Amino acid sequence: MTTRPGRPVGELLRDQRRRRGMTQLDLSIEAGVSARHLSFVETGRSRPSPDLILRLAEQLDTPLAERNTMLLAGGYAPAYPSHDLDGPELAPLRAAVRQILNGHSPYPAVLVDQHWHLVEANPAVALFTAGAAQHLLAPPINVLRLSLHPDGMASRILNLPQWRAHLLRRLHQQAATTNDPALSELFEELRGYPSGDDVAAPTSDDVSRVVIPLRYRHGDQELSFLSTTTLFGTPLDVTVSGLAVEAFFPADPATTAALHALGAPAASAG
Repeated sequence: MTTRPGRPVGELLRDQRRRRGMTQLDLSIEAGVSARHLSFVETGRSRPSPDLILRLAEQLDTPLAERNTMLLAGGYAPAYPSHDLDGPELAPLRAAVRQILNGHSPYPAVLVDQHWHLVEANPAVALFTAGAAQHLLAPPINVLRLSLHPDGMASRILNLPQWRAHLLRRLHQQAATTNDPALSELFEELRGYPSGDDVAAPTSDDVSRVVIPLRYRHGDQELSFLSTTTLFGTPLDVTVSGLAVEAFFPADPATTAALHALGAPAASAG
């Protein structure tokens, strides 16, 4: 549960609506309810049914954990379970993800949870963990901390200012959307790390004009990656809704050749 208990459901819905930048009229139209009734719900003059709470939460793209919090605040039972990642219920999912990660080799790919803790990694991720301080590799490994900490990957990221800004922007948006204090704390921590403004970024190329690549020094080689994020479609479990596969693809032929030459080194974390 990411919102503190005890607040009325109307307040929770109003906060979510405001964080999305929606007016009451906007939300009422999207949810098929009158603006007057929505106003009564938000002010506590009307008690919403569980169906209405879930319908409004769906239009607000509210995280599943927050939807459970809203239902509890409205006096109803949670609608979404939260299974342990190591439990039998999620064993098929873990097996499928492992197949995806291994199939992505020799390119790096990881599975992370909603707080950016490393859940699974393919062997090629050793490319990123090599040389990192041991305290950053002690479970639970936080991949954002590993990426931006001076004792982690940061010293080898050639375009650190751009990559750091990209990660912080993404984390800030996630923290605001989920209202998760753990993500807000992580954002404040990472924001305090060196910005890398003294790092000389390579000259812009065609890739840099389209997306922000990760430019990484490995030995005497400069590798360039494009990153993608894959989420699970229509999750009905709180744990699954927070999982994401972060995959890295070579952004140029030289990186492709280098990764295939490196093969699949033994992972330092997984």
